[in-house]
Amino acid sequence: MDSVRVLAPTGMLGAGFPEATVERGLALGADVISVDAGSTDSGPYYLGSSQPKTTRAAVARDLRVLLRAAADAGIPLIVGSCGTSGTDAGVDWIAGITADILADEGLDLRVARVYSEQETGTLTEHLEAGRIRALPPLGELRAETLESCTHIVAMMGHEPIVAALEAGAQVVLAGRATDTAVAAAYPLMKGMPAGPTWHASKIIECGGQCTTDPRAGGVLATIDADGFTVEPLDPAVACTPILVAAHMLYETVNPFQMREPDGTLDVREADYTALDDRRVRVEGSRFHVADQHTVKLEGARVTGYETMSFSAIRDPHILENIDDWADLLRTMIRQRVAQTLGLGEDKYAFDVRLYGHNAVLGDLDPARGAPREVGVMLLVSAPEQSTATAVAKIANPLMLHLPTPDMNYLPSLAFPTSPAEVERGPAYEFVLNHTVDSITPTDMFRIEIEEAPHRG
Repeated sequence: MDSVRVLAPTGMLGAGFPEATVERGLALGADVISVDAGSTDSGPYYLGSSQPKTTRAAVARDLRVLLRAAADAGIPLIVGSCGTSGTDAGVDWIAGITADILADEGLDLRVARVYSEQETGTLTEHLEAGRIRALPPLGELRAETLESCTHIVAMMGHEPIVAALEAGAQVVLAGRATDTAVAAAYPLMKGMPAGPTWHASKIIECGGQCTTDPRAGGVLATIDADGFTVEPLDPAVACTPILVAAHMLYETVNPFQMREPDGTLDVREADYTALDDRRVRVEGSRFHVADQHTVKLEGARVTGYETMSFSAIRDPHILENIDDWADLLRTMIRQRVAQTLGLGEDKYAFDVRLYGHNAVLGDLDPARGAPREVGVMLLVSAPEQSTATAVAKIANPLMLHLPTPDMNYLPSLAFPTSPAEVERGPAYEFVLNHTVDSITPTDMFRIEIEEAPHRG
């Protein structure tokens, strides 16, 4: 093939897109549809609990459009990081939705599942063999950390996806993958050069984010021997050299280089040229193959259990002294928890955030003067849910009636819900930021291919 056209309909499966933009991508000659379905952006809960961020209905809507399009055009559909975090359960969840849609639509498509979840015992063997290395800021990995994780995934590059395609899959549902690998797999399989392929894949990983209107749908990247061209799927939207180049700043340590499992993308000599008022041409991208193929690990573990409470303040006197009031609230909570539950601060933790005052920036907030109203969020964490809730309940009357020291009456603040305490369940934290020296690019991943249903 002289070129490969990659259709990226949206930045995340389930986020939605206009169906007409996918139809236009097919009319422009798309050779493959690629879409990411996950991220660590929303925190460790989704990996730790192996639960999706997106609702089934939203995923099913997007998948139905894409599966129809892939079947009509006879091109592959690739989905990466299924179920938000890419766990095995996430892959199976998307696979179940896919199976239902294929049956409803009467489509015969061969589906591959590429699993990326890792077993602790196998990773311990890699650790003992010296094949696991820490990425900053974490230090040396200990076996106990692996054992503490509820779920661990390995972030695949393009190779397992290519293996599934070469085995005859028409739909590839991959576990955790680099966002770029999802788009890069098919062009690399078809012989496109690595530099333009990885660069194009980086630019289109978030769909229309590199356009003048990210809400209007995705983009089409055409990759060839000398570079790539990117254009929006909505005719009323444009790509510009600045918008395209700017996406190299997104989620990268170095805007000129980006590491993949098999090497490093280098865009220091890339040129961005406007072909017209909508399309951008990029040339000069390079890719440096690494001496050792590596796979990044992501793991999450339970850190405790959380209970949240929220109160609202409109009292002007308290608002004039809101920082002092918040400090008093913290002091009173500690005192009453010690008096009532007999717990020291090593047995629980809590955070008070003042929304409408400085909850986002804290002491860096440049705003001065009394706020008009403040929402007080109390978040308690403890080793047991019952303890977290007990602490929040002790704080309840304080969050409803706590006066400043100079007030001779009890103010009435406002809880938005009854009960005021909301049990959030287990809380998780990311504990792995490490790479494994791969024996082969595919040995840490498992591929299962389902035969397309035979319809008479």
